[in-house]
Amino acid sequence: MRKGGVLAALAGLTLSACATSGSTGLEARDRATVNSVIAWSPAAGSATWDAGTADRSIVGMPILIKDNIETADMPTTAGSLALVNNAPGRDAPLVARLREAGAVIAGKANLSEWANFRGADSISGWSAVGGQTRNPHALDRNPCGSSSGSAASVAAGLVPAAIGTETNGSIVCPAAANGVVGFKPTVGLVSRTHIIPISASQDTAGPITRTVEDAALILSVIAGTDPSDPATAEADARRTDYRAALDAGSLAGVRIGVARFAAGYHEGTDLVFEAALAELRAAGAELVEITEGPEMGPIGQAQFTVLLTEFKAGLNAYLASTDPVQVPSRTLADLIAFNEATPRELALFGQEYFVQAEATGGLDDPEYIEARDTARRLAGPEGIDRLLAEHDVVALVAPTGGPAWPTDPVLADNFTGSSSTLAAVAGYPHLTVPMGFVRGLPVGLSIFGAQWDDARILSLGYAYEQQSRAFRAPAFLNSINDNEEIAPLLRPAASQ
Repeated sequence: MRKGGVLAALAGLTLSACATSGSTGLEARDRATVNSVIAWSPAAGSATWDAGTADRSIVGMPILIKDNIETADMPTTAGSLALVNNAPGRDAPLVARLREAGAVIAGKANLSEWANFRGADSISGWSAVGGQTRNPHALDRNPCGSSSGSAASVAAGLVPAAIGTETNGSIVCPAAANGVVGFKPTVGLVSRTHIIPISASQDTAGPITRTVEDAALILSVIAGTDPSDPATAEADARRTDYRAALDAGSLAGVRIGVARFAAGYHEGTDLVFEAALAELRAAGAELVEITEGPEMGPIGQAQFTVLLTEFKAGLNAYLASTDPVQVPSRTLADLIAFNEATPRELALFGQEYFVQAEATGGLDDPEYIEARDTARRLAGPEGIDRLLAEHDVVALVAPTGGPAWPTDPVLADNFTGSSSTLAAVAGYPHLTVPMGFVRGLPVGLSIFGAQWDDARILSLGYAYEQQSRAFRAPAFLNSINDNEEIAPLLRPAASQ
């Protein structure tokens, strides 16, 4: 079912989860204004999951899948018109695991086209296939990307959970901007097979949910070794029951590093962060101030070389696995030509990253190999690992990012700051949990730590969540200017 069928599908989608997790009670037609879903599955209407059951499982849970992850029953487009008929008829292993555990695959979530790796002046949450995803807290605000539809759908109460993907920030940024939980696992814990790639070094899928418990529940299902993805060779040995490992008292007596070097870019966010730190202390954590972190410039430069090179190699390999009748574009070069010949694709922003990636020298290029090794070393052993050891802390915390900016098709995205890069480049786990609001817009608390320490990161986030209770259902304002704190200040004083 394509976009035209969204309202009909929503009308038949009765989710008891929405009633028990903060639904605003809005009608389906109001929620559809978020424009977060590209396709609904006919199976969506049969979802009967109840969030309130004591024997909580994902049996019957409706889950949306980001539309760069293959499902056997729906096309997988990455938001591009070049892939609109791409229906290989296969489930990605993580989707197969969800189905085997009893989840209902409800549909495909909108996203930033090509997972936001096409043009330098992109608009997060926009794809040529799906249009613009909107932030349900204020529809004029951006949902961040690239897992925009996944996060906005969960925040809006359309589904209790969705799967996103991240290369650098694409799970945690939209989760924070939409006021929900997002977890980027250690790279190699979850299979990437049949997911349209950017980077073999950094890509991973992960859950976006309203609670840390649900994120842990889903991770327990999708984690595991996949013979087709060599990066997951250790996954079976490393995975555990992540929900069972959650402990509301896990912050007590634990040393947590406050990554001041990853904050300070937005005053309102910093004020909410200070309140979050007070909640961590109230839960028993010992906070350790860390003012200096790794130099981010060299990490960013090396990372970009890695992404460009691995994108071309990975995308060409993915395209070769598709049906040439369904996907006539067989290479990145073909996609560049397709975009140039398709006005809707390039009407709002360009494809500079595509062009730069096409010019790369391949996975044997010494420049790429040096950049890959440098990025990993600076972000991992000399980055997160060094900070944890030198300050004797088990994890680092920082604001995930600033509040959502206005969606702007003229001036493009306007990021204020982010703490995603270190964990993304190192391939280490990163959790964002709602920590509060800046004038009606949500911001998230990031918790990240060592490789394979996923269970502890989730447990620390769970303990913070139980202490803070910062989640708030969205108001679906047409504009943040309508917020009750802001609206009176925008009118003349004489009208008050």
